[in-house]
Amino acid sequence: MNAAAITIRPIVGALGAEIFGVDIAGDLDNATWAAVHRAFLDYGVIFFRDQDMTPDQQIAFARRFGALADYPFAVGLEDHLEITEVIKNPGETNAFGALWHADTTYMEKPPMATMLLARETPTAGGDTQFANMALAFQTLSVGMQGLLSGLRVVQSSGARYGGDETRETRKGQFKSVKMKGAGNVATTHVHPAVRTHPETGAKGLYVNSAHTLKFDGMSEAESRPLLDFLLKHLSKPEFTCRFAWRPGSVAIWDNRAVQHFAINDYDARRVMHRITIAGDTHS
Repeated sequence: MNAAAITIRPIVGALGAEIFGVDIAGDLDNATWAAVHRAFLDYGVIFFRDQDMTPDQQIAFARRFGALADYPFAVGLEDHLEITEVIKNPGETNAFGALWHADTTYMEKPPMATMLLARETPTAGGDTQFANMALAFQTLSVGMQGLLSGLRVVQSSGARYGGDETRETRKGQFKSVKMKGAGNVATTHVHPAVRTHPETGAKGLYVNSAHTLKFDGMSEAESRPLLDFLLKHLSKPEFTCRFAWRPGSVAIWDNRAVQHFAINDYDARRVMHRITIAGDTHS
Protein backbone atom coordinates (compact mmCIF):
# COMPACT_ATOMS: atom_id res chain seq x y z
CA MET A 1 0.00 0.00 0.00
CA ASN A 2 1.44 3.32 -1.09
CA ALA A 3 0.46 6.48 0.80
CA ALA A 4 0.77 8.42 -2.45
CA ALA A 5 -2.25 6.52 -3.81
CA ILE A 6 -4.58 7.83 -1.11
CA THR A 7 -7.21 10.42 -1.95
CA ILE A 8 -8.88 12.23 0.97
CA ARG A 9 -12.07 14.04 0.01
CA PRO A 10 -13.92 16.21 2.57
CA ILE A 11 -17.67 15.70 2.31
CA VAL A 12 -18.82 19.01 3.89
CA GLY A 13 -17.20 22.00 5.54
CA ALA A 14 -17.82 21.03 9.16
CA LEU A 15 -16.32 17.54 9.41
CA GLY A 16 -16.00 14.20 7.68
CA ALA A 17 -13.91 12.90 4.80
CA GLU A 18 -14.04 9.89 2.50
CA ILE A 19 -10.74 8.13 1.92
CA PHE A 20 -10.11 6.38 -1.41
CA GLY A 21 -7.29 4.15 -2.58
CA VAL A 22 -6.93 2.22 0.68
CA ASP A 23 -7.77 -1.43 1.34
CA ILE A 24 -8.05 -1.35 5.13
CA ALA A 25 -8.43 -5.13 5.22
CA GLY A 26 -4.81 -5.43 4.11
CA ASP A 27 -1.49 -4.51 5.68
CA LEU A 28 -0.95 -0.74 5.76
CA ASP A 29 2.59 0.57 5.70
CA ASN A 30 3.54 3.22 8.24
CA ALA A 31 3.17 6.13 5.80
CA THR A 32 -0.32 5.02 4.73
CA TRP A 33 -1.42 4.51 8.32
CA ALA A 34 -0.04 7.94 9.27
CA ALA A 35 -2.11 9.55 6.49
CA VAL A 36 -5.28 7.73 7.62
CA HIS A 37 -4.72 8.66 11.26
CA ARG A 38 -4.02 12.29 10.39
CA ALA A 39 -7.30 12.45 8.46
CA PHE A 40 -9.10 10.94 11.46
CA LEU A 41 -7.80 13.76 13.68
CA ASP A 42 -8.34 16.49 11.08
CA TYR A 43 -11.88 15.54 10.05
CA GLY A 44 -13.30 13.85 13.15
CA VAL A 45 -14.92 11.03 11.17
CA ILE A 46 -13.51 9.18 8.18
CA PHE A 47 -15.29 6.90 5.72
CA PHE A 48 -14.24 4.08 3.41
CA ARG A 49 -16.29 2.38 0.69
CA ASP A 50 -16.34 -1.16 -0.69
CA GLN A 51 -14.27 -2.78 2.06
CA ASP A 52 -14.43 -6.60 1.92
CA MET A 53 -13.39 -7.44 5.46
CA THR A 54 -13.54 -10.54 7.61
CA PRO A 55 -14.21 -10.04 11.33
CA ASP A 56 -10.53 -10.71 12.04
CA GLN A 57 -9.50 -8.04 9.53
CA GLN A 58 -11.94 -5.52 11.01
CA ILE A 59 -10.52 -6.18 14.48
CA ALA A 60 -6.94 -5.87 13.21
CA PHE A 61 -7.62 -2.50 11.60
CA ALA A 62 -9.45 -1.18 14.66
CA ARG A 63 -6.45 -2.12 16.79
CA ARG A 64 -4.29 0.27 14.77
CA PHE A 65 -6.15 3.07 16.60
CA GLY A 66 -5.63 1.57 20.06
CA ALA A 67 -6.73 -1.13 22.48
CA LEU A 68 -10.28 -2.39 22.07
CA ALA A 69 -12.97 -2.00 24.72
CA ASP A 70 -16.07 -3.95 25.68
CA TYR A 71 -19.49 -2.43 25.04
CA PRO A 72 -21.16 -2.57 28.47
CA PHE A 73 -24.72 -3.54 27.49
CA ALA A 74 -24.53 -5.67 24.32
CA VAL A 75 -23.05 -9.12 23.71
CA GLY A 76 -20.28 -9.51 21.13
CA LEU A 77 -20.26 -12.06 18.32
CA GLU A 78 -19.74 -15.59 19.58
CA ASP A 79 -16.37 -16.07 17.85
CA HIS A 80 -15.35 -12.38 17.88
CA LEU A 81 -16.38 -10.84 21.17
CA GLU A 82 -14.81 -7.50 20.20
CA ILE A 83 -17.55 -6.98 17.58
CA THR A 84 -21.08 -5.99 18.56
CA GLU A 85 -23.66 -6.86 15.92
CA VAL A 86 -26.24 -4.07 15.69
CA ILE A 87 -29.35 -5.32 13.90
CA LYS A 88 -32.71 -3.83 13.05
CA ASN A 89 -35.29 -6.10 11.41
CA PRO A 90 -38.51 -5.21 9.55
CA GLY A 91 -41.33 -4.36 11.94
CA GLU A 92 -39.06 -3.03 14.68
CA THR A 93 -39.80 0.58 15.56
CA ASN A 94 -36.63 1.46 17.49
CA ALA A 95 -33.13 1.90 16.10
CA PHE A 96 -29.91 1.71 18.08
CA GLY A 97 -28.40 5.18 18.52
CA ALA A 98 -31.33 7.18 17.14
CA LEU A 99 -30.52 10.40 19.02
CA TRP A 100 -27.55 12.76 19.22
CA HIS A 101 -24.86 11.24 21.46
CA ALA A 102 -21.25 10.34 22.02
CA ASP A 103 -20.76 6.70 22.93
CA THR A 104 -20.91 5.57 26.56
CA THR A 105 -19.85 8.87 28.12
CA TYR A 106 -21.10 7.48 31.44
CA MET A 107 -17.95 5.32 31.68
CA GLU A 108 -14.96 6.39 33.77
CA LYS A 109 -12.88 6.14 30.58
CA PRO A 110 -15.22 6.79 27.64
CA PRO A 111 -14.15 5.31 24.28
CA MET A 112 -11.65 7.11 22.10
CA ALA A 113 -13.31 6.02 18.86
CA THR A 114 -15.90 3.73 17.30
CA MET A 115 -15.65 1.75 14.08
CA LEU A 116 -18.81 0.72 12.22
CA LEU A 117 -18.87 -1.67 9.23
CA ALA A 118 -22.06 -2.08 7.20
CA ARG A 119 -22.91 -5.72 6.45
CA GLU A 120 -26.55 -5.33 5.27
CA THR A 121 -28.28 -2.04 4.50
CA PRO A 122 -31.77 -0.96 3.39
CA THR A 123 -32.21 0.15 -0.20
CA ALA A 124 -33.07 3.62 1.12
CA GLY A 125 -32.73 5.30 4.51
CA GLY A 126 -30.65 4.39 7.52
CA ASP A 127 -28.09 7.18 7.12
CA THR A 128 -26.02 8.42 10.06
CA GLN A 129 -25.39 12.06 10.90
CA PHE A 130 -22.26 13.34 12.66
CA ALA A 131 -21.64 16.66 14.42
CA ASN A 132 -18.45 18.57 15.23
CA MET A 133 -18.32 19.43 18.95
CA ALA A 134 -15.35 21.80 18.57
CA LEU A 135 -17.33 23.94 16.12
CA ALA A 136 -20.34 23.80 18.42
CA PHE A 137 -18.22 25.15 21.28
CA GLN A 138 -16.35 27.75 19.20
CA THR A 139 -19.58 29.34 17.97
CA LEU A 140 -20.89 30.00 21.49
CA SER A 141 -20.42 33.45 23.01
CA VAL A 142 -17.28 34.14 25.01
CA GLY A 143 -19.44 34.42 28.12
CA MET A 144 -21.06 31.02 27.56
CA GLN A 145 -17.69 29.43 26.82
CA GLY A 146 -16.35 30.76 30.10
CA LEU A 147 -19.36 29.54 32.06
CA LEU A 148 -19.24 26.05 30.60
CA SER A 149 -15.47 25.72 31.03
CA GLY A 150 -15.98 25.82 34.79
CA LEU A 151 -18.74 23.20 34.87
CA ARG A 152 -18.81 19.43 35.06
CA VAL A 153 -21.64 17.13 34.03
CA VAL A 154 -23.06 13.92 35.46
CA GLN A 155 -23.15 11.31 32.70
CA SER A 156 -25.35 8.29 33.37
CA SER A 157 -26.35 5.16 31.49
CA GLY A 158 -29.82 5.71 32.97
CA ALA A 159 -30.27 9.26 31.71
CA ARG A 160 -32.04 8.26 28.50
CA TYR A 161 -33.49 4.85 29.23
CA GLY A 162 -34.96 5.20 32.68
CA GLY A 163 -32.60 4.97 35.63
CA ASP A 164 -32.78 1.65 37.47
CA GLU A 165 -34.43 -0.21 34.60
CA THR A 166 -31.66 0.63 32.13
CA ARG A 167 -30.66 -2.82 30.90
CA GLU A 168 -34.11 -4.39 30.91
CA THR A 169 -35.54 -1.39 29.05
CA ARG A 170 -32.82 -1.65 26.41
CA LYS A 171 -33.52 -5.34 25.96
CA GLY A 172 -37.16 -4.52 25.23
CA GLN A 173 -36.41 -1.66 22.86
CA PHE A 174 -33.80 -3.39 20.67
CA LYS A 175 -35.15 -6.90 20.11
CA SER A 176 -32.58 -7.95 17.51
CA VAL A 177 -29.52 -6.79 19.47
CA LYS A 178 -28.19 -9.36 21.93
CA MET A 179 -28.19 -7.48 25.22
CA LYS A 180 -26.38 -8.55 28.37
CA GLY A 181 -28.30 -9.88 31.35
CA ALA A 182 -29.96 -8.02 34.17
CA GLY A 183 -28.07 -5.61 36.35
CA ASN A 184 -30.19 -2.65 37.25
CA VAL A 185 -27.73 -0.12 38.64
CA ALA A 186 -26.99 2.73 36.25
CA THR A 187 -23.32 3.50 35.56
CA THR A 188 -22.55 7.13 36.38
CA HIS A 189 -19.42 9.29 36.18
CA VAL A 190 -18.72 13.03 36.24
CA HIS A 191 -16.83 14.59 33.33
CA PRO A 192 -16.03 18.16 32.19
CA ALA A 193 -18.79 19.91 30.24
CA VAL A 194 -16.06 21.06 27.85
CA ARG A 195 -13.45 18.51 26.85
CA THR A 196 -9.93 19.36 25.69
CA HIS A 197 -8.91 16.91 22.98
CA PRO A 198 -5.72 15.14 24.11
CA GLU A 199 -4.18 15.08 20.61
CA THR A 200 -5.41 18.21 18.84
CA GLY A 201 -5.85 20.50 21.86
CA ALA A 202 -9.26 21.64 20.57
CA LYS A 203 -12.01 22.31 23.10
CA GLY A 204 -15.41 20.78 22.42
CA LEU A 205 -18.80 20.38 24.06
CA TYR A 206 -19.12 17.17 26.06
CA VAL A 207 -22.86 17.01 26.77
CA ASN A 208 -25.26 14.78 24.87
CA SER A 209 -28.92 13.76 24.68
CA ALA A 210 -28.42 10.12 25.60
CA HIS A 211 -26.28 10.22 28.72
CA THR A 212 -25.98 13.72 30.23
CA LEU A 213 -28.18 13.81 33.33
CA LYS A 214 -27.36 17.21 34.87
CA PHE A 215 -24.59 19.59 35.83
CA ASP A 216 -22.59 18.47 38.83
CA GLY A 217 -23.72 20.33 41.96
CA MET A 218 -27.09 21.28 40.40
CA SER A 219 -30.47 19.59 40.33
CA GLU A 220 -31.89 18.15 37.12
CA ALA A 221 -34.52 20.91 37.06
CA GLU A 222 -31.86 23.63 37.40
CA SER A 223 -29.71 22.00 34.72
CA ARG A 224 -32.43 21.42 32.15
CA PRO A 225 -32.77 24.91 30.56
CA LEU A 226 -29.04 25.17 29.82
CA LEU A 227 -28.78 21.56 28.68
CA ASP A 228 -31.76 22.00 26.36
CA PHE A 229 -30.11 25.05 24.80
CA LEU A 230 -26.80 23.23 24.31
CA LEU A 231 -28.39 20.08 22.89
CA LYS A 232 -30.31 22.14 20.34
CA HIS A 233 -27.22 24.20 19.52
CA LEU A 234 -24.80 21.32 18.96
CA SER A 235 -26.99 19.68 16.30
CA LYS A 236 -27.28 22.73 14.02
CA PRO A 237 -26.95 21.71 10.36
CA GLU A 238 -23.80 23.78 9.85
CA PHE A 239 -21.95 21.58 12.37
CA THR A 240 -22.97 18.29 10.74
CA CYS A 241 -22.44 15.84 7.91
CA ARG A 242 -24.51 12.87 6.75
CA PHE A 243 -23.33 9.49 5.49
CA ALA A 244 -25.33 7.06 3.34
CA TRP A 245 -24.39 3.45 4.03
CA ARG A 246 -24.10 0.55 1.65
CA PRO A 247 -22.62 -2.91 2.27
CA GLY A 248 -18.86 -2.64 2.78
CA SER A 249 -18.99 0.97 3.98
CA VAL A 250 -16.89 1.79 7.05
CA ALA A 251 -16.93 4.79 9.39
CA ILE A 252 -14.50 5.54 12.20
CA TRP A 253 -15.33 8.53 14.37
CA ASP A 254 -13.50 10.33 17.16
CA ASN A 255 -15.75 9.91 20.19
CA ARG A 256 -13.81 12.67 21.99
CA ALA A 257 -14.85 15.32 19.46
CA VAL A 258 -17.83 14.06 17.46
CA GLN A 259 -21.43 13.07 18.17
CA HIS A 260 -23.62 10.94 15.91
CA PHE A 261 -27.28 10.19 15.23
CA ALA A 262 -28.59 7.02 13.53
CA ILE A 263 -31.59 8.12 11.47
CA ASN A 264 -34.56 5.79 12.01
CA ASP A 265 -36.34 6.28 8.68
CA TYR A 266 -36.54 2.74 7.32
CA ASP A 267 -38.44 -0.52 7.86
CA ALA A 268 -35.98 -3.06 6.55
CA ARG A 269 -33.14 -5.28 7.73
CA ARG A 270 -29.92 -3.47 8.61
CA VAL A 271 -26.84 -5.21 10.04
CA MET A 272 -23.80 -3.30 11.30
CA HIS A 273 -20.63 -4.56 12.98
CA ARG A 274 -19.42 -2.20 15.68
CA ILE A 275 -16.05 -2.07 17.47
CA THR A 276 -15.24 0.22 20.38
CA ILE A 277 -11.71 1.60 20.77
CA ALA A 278 -10.69 2.29 24.37
CA GLY A 279 -10.17 5.80 25.73
CA ASP A 280 -8.81 7.30 28.91
CA THR A 281 -9.64 9.89 31.53
CA HIS A 282 -9.61 13.45 30.26
CA SER A 283 -9.80 17.13 31.09
